[in-house]
Amino acid sequence: MDTRVLVPLETVTVEAPPTPVSFVPTPTATYRQHRKAVKLTVEPGRPTNVEQPPVPLPYAFGARVLIWKQDPSVEEIGTRKAFLHGIVLEGPRDARIASGAPGIAPVSPNAFGDFVMTPGTPQFDAVHTFAVVRQTLTMYQRALAATGSDSPIPWYWNSEENTDPLQIYPYGLSNVMNAYYSRHENCLKFGDFVPTGSKSRVYTCRSFDIVAHETAHAVLDGLKPNWLLADQPPQTGALHEAFGDLTAIFLTLSQLDQCEAVIAQTKARMHDKTFLADIAEQFGLALGRPNGLRNADNDITMEEAGTEVHGLSQVFTGAVYDILADAFHQEREPDRHDDAAVLHRVGEYLKGLVLRALMQAPDEHATFADVANAMLQLAREDGKAEDYLGFIRQRFVVRGVLAEPAPDADPGAALAPGVQDAPGAVQDRRACCGTMNLAEYYQLDNVLDEELRALQRWCAANRRTPPAPPEPPPEWPEPV
Repeated sequence: MDTRVLVPLETVTVEAPPTPVSFVPTPTATYRQHRKAVKLTVEPGRPTNVEQPPVPLPYAFGARVLIWKQDPSVEEIGTRKAFLHGIVLEGPRDARIASGAPGIAPVSPNAFGDFVMTPGTPQFDAVHTFAVVRQTLTMYQRALAATGSDSPIPWYWNSEENTDPLQIYPYGLSNVMNAYYSRHENCLKFGDFVPTGSKSRVYTCRSFDIVAHETAHAVLDGLKPNWLLADQPPQTGALHEAFGDLTAIFLTLSQLDQCEAVIAQTKARMHDKTFLADIAEQFGLALGRPNGLRNADNDITMEEAGTEVHGLSQVFTGAVYDILADAFHQEREPDRHDDAAVLHRVGEYLKGLVLRALMQAPDEHATFADVANAMLQLAREDGKAEDYLGFIRQRFVVRGVLAEPAPDADPGAALAPGVQDAPGAVQDRRACCGTMNLAEYYQLDNVLDEELRALQRWCAANRRTPPAPPEPPPEWPEPV
């Protein structure tokens, strides 16, 4: 028997859950749960009739990395996080650059797609080296983009059929006090060593300056392939070394926090001692040099440098550093603009000016005067004032790169060279970095071929023929 009782619907009352009169928003777990519940039950969702953006690829938003600002010996500025805007995958690697073995297993990104590793570990060294190489290539690609060019900077071996990346080996040269770029191996290799009297190992891959310098060799080799060969005049080889040192300076100035550190260290006096002008401080200290391997803030002239490529390069590097200091002094307005921002802006312009001038120079037998005159021409086309052109001109004249112009000379005319390489002068590369001393750039294969051809000519002239092959041994009858 059904005992249910029917109750009119209008007499039913449903008690709703109590609604909080007020909810004080505090950054607690309870509040966050409350907000999530409100979003799900009360707030409207995304409109379904709006086209949604495409789902990005993994790590397409770029990657954060932790790197040395200079190298471990520059303790004042230490490490910092940097952001690489492109896609970076395990390795780390991207389309143009790849970290390689031996010695370091591929480094995987964390859950956020970042490569933030502990300093002093192989993983950190791999990430730091990759990041500085990537920043260097990106810096020069941006400089070309500023001129309206969208062309990528190729590596020496790149072609329609070969788009292989530059391989990076942070631990590529064990117990070697050097680093190098090899076009035959498609790579950068960095050495490590223990200085005499020390127990601590020095890793060249940890030096911001050294990594930028060696990457610069690879960049310039893609743009001017003949410049790296040892049969070029001394000044051509010196332009390669100078471009490496200047790249370390320009890459430093492309980082605003490092510009601030330079200003604070020097009180905005660019000719005071600074890590900006000292190249590869830790390596230099290992060799007993207080100013790094080289000091860009120097007074070396063409008459003093000779044909030693390492010393000769410092003439051009020093002139450009003086131009940087002059331009900063001219544009500085501390009451209106931050000094670090001005230094950053001046560095950006001078970097592009030097790169464009190098590209405009001859493909072979380029001289300092070729590049200096191109800098003057390009700065004039950029609308720089005459006093700006004046200190560019004067810095190269003082160094002996350009001759003093005649009083009635056309202001737009190219200036004659000052001190020139003697006819047939041969490069002395003994004190250069590992790149300049690799056998592949001396074209030694041709030397060996010539020696073999000389042997062939002698054999032909003396009618020397190969000896007859020995008679085969007699065939013994098979035993019965």
